[in-house]
Amino acid sequence: MNQIHNRTDQLDLNLLKVFEAVYREQNLSRAAQSLYLTPSAVSHALARLRQQFGDPLFVRDGRRMSPTPACQRIAPLLTDALSRLRELLQQWDRFDPAQARQGFRIGMPDATETALLPALAQALHAQAPGATLASVAVARRELGRELAAGQVDLAIDVALPISEPVRHQPLFQDGFCVVMRAGHALAKRLTLKQYLQARHVAVSTRASGQVIEDIALLNLGLQRPIALRCQNYHSACEVVAQSDALLTMPAGLAGRIIGRSRLLRVAVPFALPAAQLHLYWHANSEFDPANRWLREVVVGVCERGLFG
Repeated sequence: MNQIHNRTDQLDLNLLKVFEAVYREQNLSRAAQSLYLTPSAVSHALARLRQQFGDPLFVRDGRRMSPTPACQRIAPLLTDALSRLRELLQQWDRFDPAQARQGFRIGMPDATETALLPALAQALHAQAPGATLASVAVARRELGRELAAGQVDLAIDVALPISEPVRHQPLFQDGFCVVMRAGHALAKRLTLKQYLQARHVAVSTRASGQVIEDIALLNLGLQRPIALRCQNYHSACEVVAQSDALLTMPAGLAGRIIGRSRLLRVAVPFALPAAQLHLYWHANSEFDPANRWLREVVVGVCERGLFG
C-alpha cells in the first residue's frame, strides 16, 4: 500500500502526457514530434516513468515501442482519465459570448482572410461584442506547434497532412476560374491550347514550388509559362488588369476582389479540383467552451456561405 502511495504522491503529472503520447504513437520519434520535445527528452521521461511504476512499460520491437502486459492493462484507463481531467479543467468556467472580453487569434492565409474575415468579424461582433479577433499568418510547418502553444486558437487552411493531437474538419470548398483584363483577346473563348500558350501570374507565399493549378497540369503531362510569381491575389489582379497575362484563382475570392473592376472571369479549360479549406484546432482545446464556441461560429459562417 505504501508503495502505491509513493508512486502517486511523487508522480510528475507531466510524465503522463509522455506516457499517453508513446502509447498512442508506439514510436519514440513520433511521440516526441507530437509533444514538440526531443527524442532524448522523451526517453528520459520514459526512464523516470519506468522507475516510478517498476515496469518497463514499453519494449523496443524494431522501430515500434510495444506496450508490456501491465502497460496494456492500465493504459486505456489512464488515457481516459487524462481526457476527462482535461475536459473538467477546460469546462471549469462557463463561456458566455455576450459577456466575453476574450481575445481570439485565428491563423489563416491571405486569400482566406480576404474571403472569410469580413463575415467572420461581423458574426463575432453580433454574438460577442466585447471580444476581439486577430487574423494572423501561420507557416504550415509551424501549425501544430502554434496550436499546441496557444499562440493561435484555430487555423484555417487547405487540407494538410496533419495527425493527432491536431484535429480538423472540412469547412468549404471553392472552385477555380481564370481572370483576365476586360477586352482581352481570349475573353470570348479560352481553349486549353490558348491557356498553355498564354503568360501566367502564379500566387504563392513560397519562393519556389508548384501551385495547385500547375500540379493539375503536370498530372495531365502539360505545362504553362509563368511570367510572374507574387504573394497575394490582390497584387496578381492588379498585374493582370494591366497586361495580357492570365491568373487562375479561387472563384469565390475572385468574385469578392474583382467586383466592378476592369477584370472578368472565364472557366478554367481543364479539370482542376476545387480547393478544400479545413478548420484546425488542438486536442487540448477540444472541450474548451470558448474554443468550441469559436469553432461553431466559423463553421456557421461557412455553412451559410456568408463569405461568397
